[in-house]
Amino acid sequence: MKSIPRHEAVERHLRSRIASSKPGDALESDAELTALFNVSRMTVRQAAQRLADQGLIYRVPGVGTFVAEPRVHRDLGRLRSFTEEMARRGASASSKVLVAELRSGTANEVAALHLAPGSTVAHVRRLRLADGRPVAIENVVLPMSCSSVLDKDLEHGSLHDALRELGEVPTSASGTLVAVNAAAEDEELLAVEPRAALLVEERLILNQSGRPLERTQTRYAGDEFVFNVSLAR
Repeated sequence: MKSIPRHEAVERHLRSRIASSKPGDALESDAELTALFNVSRMTVRQAAQRLADQGLIYRVPGVGTFVAEPRVHRDLGRLRSFTEEMARRGASASSKVLVAELRSGTANEVAALHLAPGSTVAHVRRLRLADGRPVAIENVVLPMSCSSVLDKDLEHGSLHDALRELGEVPTSASGTLVAVNAAAEDEELLAVEPRAALLVEERLILNQSGRPLERTQTRYAGDEFVFNVSLAR
């Protein structure tokens, strides 16, 4: 049987320990892992650094290595709802509904959705939770034709599932991602430090006919999310 590289053996061991531990639990020290696997400290550090880069552990110099609070990954190359992304990552998605209303659309909103000036839109604002942890603030604006989604269970259900029930299938999207500092309301809702780094994603989602369906702004806690990007020449 072919043996695996030593740093990979250390990494597999640490992953197993992480899976059975809670955030903040201490892991073996570099010295203990060196003795356990009969490898150099450099090999141990190589394995640990890979896990640290993935946000699975954090290291405090002179103190030890600890299990990190898991960060949520979003794949920028795929159009998925928050609920779908959480399910793929083994997390339970839920929401706290902050706003669910009909109102007059702003000039930018009606232009993005290809509506007449002054049109009424459906507005949903939610605090998105992963395993009960606040991780994002989501603002969604939809055409009036989709207003029946306001009657759905938007705390535990998927907005995109509700849209599909109406025959409106979120099919493609374009958008932007920028970094900003948290405002006072962000700090309160996301329980982040003053002026903490946030990632703000704006998306325009089209339906199966290529018509604008949803304009969304989502403000993500910067230390909770990793955005995965795949590029090809």
